[in-house]
Amino acid sequence: MKTKQAHRRRQVARLVNGVRVLPGFRNYPMLYVSSAVRGRQLRADFASVRTFLLFVGHPRSGHSLVGSLLDAHPDAVVSHELDALKYVAAGYRRSQLFTLVLEHAKANAAAGRKSWGYSYAVPSQWQGRYERLEVVGDKRGRRTTARLAERPELLDRLAATVQMPVSVVQVVRDPIDNISTMWRRGQLTLEYQIDEYFSLCDTVDKITAGMDPARFHRVRLEELIAHPHDQLTDLCRFLEMRVVPGYVDACASIVFEAPRRTRDDAPWTAELVDDVRRRAGRHEWLAPYDA
Repeated sequence: MKTKQAHRRRQVARLVNGVRVLPGFRNYPMLYVSSAVRGRQLRADFASVRTFLLFVGHPRSGHSLVGSLLDAHPDAVVSHELDALKYVAAGYRRSQLFTLVLEHAKANAAAGRKSWGYSYAVPSQWQGRYERLEVVGDKRGRRTTARLAERPELLDRLAATVQMPVSVVQVVRDPIDNISTMWRRGQLTLEYQIDEYFSLCDTVDKITAGMDPARFHRVRLEELIAHPHDQLTDLCRFLEMRVVPGYVDACASIVFEAPRRTRDDAPWTAELVDDVRRRAGRHEWLAPYDA
């Protein structure tokens, strides 16, 4: 009986420093309270937010670049690998989640918006801060996709938590180069990374099948590199953000001059390439890479 009572007590919400604490609090106690307090202070700023942005798809595909470019927009803040769905699952509320995104993006911008040796800092723009906050989001493509594979209901739970529509972006690159980079930066075999790549493809298809198509946008890395102004303008329009010429020009200035052919560094065989091309044929959005 004593054990059951103790368990019930742990599940009951309580006040900590004036904040009503839910069961998820025990996992991140200081963060839960501080984000609630800070969220109250930012309530007026949060009133203009109208969409929450997630990324889904593959690691090493260009998500870090696109997330950083969007974070540079004066009306958006996009954190770098906060793992927003983790906090949704833990019971964090709208203002707390927004606060975590803002604080994470601010810290990352102060550190130079770096990832895997690259700096995605956009000169003279708004990374880690904002003029008018309309879009709040988190860039963590692979982990978000894996969480949704295990718990697809988290997407609806996120929408209910933030009380607004959720928009989703996927960045795609040629699977041969994408898998090569996954292999190079991991410690697993090329065959394993091929299987992992297509497992994520299957999850993306399941996510998009249940979404309003108007809330999903796919960016091809090769097209972003070739036509950064056009692709950034399309992204702004998808998120219903104003197209700011100075912002677009500054973002275009940091985009790579050409896609990296990481395939040249990986131990590909003709059989493995054929296997990737065959499996890619099951996903219509990989059709441009069938050559």
